[in-house]
Amino acid sequence: MDSSSPSIEGEVGLDNICPIRDKDSAKVDAEKDELQIEPVEPHSNVTPEEKPVQHQDKNAKPTKTQKLAGIIKWFIQDQWFLLAMGFLILISSQVQVPKSQQQVKRTIITYLSVSIIFFINGCTLPTRVLLENYFRWKLHAFVQLQCFLMTSAATFAIVSLCATNQKFMDPWLLIGFLFVGTAPTTMSSNVVMTRQAHGNTALTAVQSIIGQCLCPFLTPIILQMYLSSGAWYTKVLVNGDNYGEIYRRVFKQLGLTLFLPLFVGQLIQNSFPETSKTVFVKWKLMKLSSVALLTLIWQTFDQAFCSTAFSTVRNSNIIFIVFISVALYFIWLGLCFATSMFWLPKKDVIACCYCCPAKALAMVVPLSSVMYLNVSAIDQSKLQIPIIIYQAFQVAIGGILTITFRRWIRSEEEIEDSEKNASDIQGS
Repeated sequence: MDSSSPSIEGEVGLDNICPIRDKDSAKVDAEKDELQIEPVEPHSNVTPEEKPVQHQDKNAKPTKTQKLAGIIKWFIQDQWFLLAMGFLILISSQVQVPKSQQQVKRTIITYLSVSIIFFINGCTLPTRVLLENYFRWKLHAFVQLQCFLMTSAATFAIVSLCATNQKFMDPWLLIGFLFVGTAPTTMSSNVVMTRQAHGNTALTAVQSIIGQCLCPFLTPIILQMYLSSGAWYTKVLVNGDNYGEIYRRVFKQLGLTLFLPLFVGQLIQNSFPETSKTVFVKWKLMKLSSVALLTLIWQTFDQAFCSTAFSTVRNSNIIFIVFISVALYFIWLGLCFATSMFWLPKKDVIACCYCCPAKALAMVVPLSSVMYLNVSAIDQSKLQIPIIIYQAFQVAIGGILTITFRRWIRSEEEIEDSEKNASDIQGS
């Protein structure tokens, strides 16, 4: 009895203890199942409660507000130039530089801004590419004929229609339109816009230089041809004969703002190629050309508002000038695009589309003040109103078109990049 009792007690003890442990473990398991606690991975800083939330945010679709915010952010980053231009025009309409300092301001900003743009072009455009574009004579003839002849003929036709009613429009505004049509391509905005649209910037720079050189010879001849028609609006002009002053002023401006900065930029690029690439491409100092162009636009509108030119013209005439300016730009742009896309690469087509419709305000204003005598300050301001309004719209429309042109050329750029990568792989 005594020897068997310990085993009986042991069996009884084990039977009594084991059921209790099973009940506890089952209770804990039930609580785990009820709470559905997931084991935390070692060395993880994410709590079990955060994991499902992260997975849900990753797969969630953006809301309408988020989409709208993304579109607005993209538009500000892509079209900051256009927004800044509108802001500067608004400022110039409210506050202007005093009249006594207008001439100094205009001279300094005109020379300095254009010089910066062509200096940057000289530092970033390869010499070989510039020389190759200089010898494309057929393309030069194609662009310059459109800039001087096609645009001026279309403008003269519109002016002739408007002149059928002598009470409809001020004669100085009609003459101002003729100045717009006979002006050469601009030497600043078209280069900046071509670069932003991924076009052939070297071709645009070359066309700008050629156009500025032809301007003092062709513009007075073409303009006088249209003004010799004997129409009623031409009676307000008194011709001057100081054409030597035109050539002296124009070629002085060309030498100091185009040729010299471009030459110095080419010297720097060929002497320090890696440094030039780092400064202007990697550090994005090429954007200084856009800032220089904005400064040039600001001084133009500051001068226009300071001269009270807009207040001397009827509102109906201003609205008509806006409508005609937009129509002329798209007509010239459409003709250029339609006649160039069949025989030119896309990069060259973009360059032509920014050269042919664009007009140089900086060249037209000196010509208008030298070619004709006894023009009052008010009449001079009226004459420049179509030029100023057209320039504003050519920059605004050109900036928006950079989006369209970049999408249009994207497929060609992707093919070029793939071919370049393939050649690099084969070379290595």
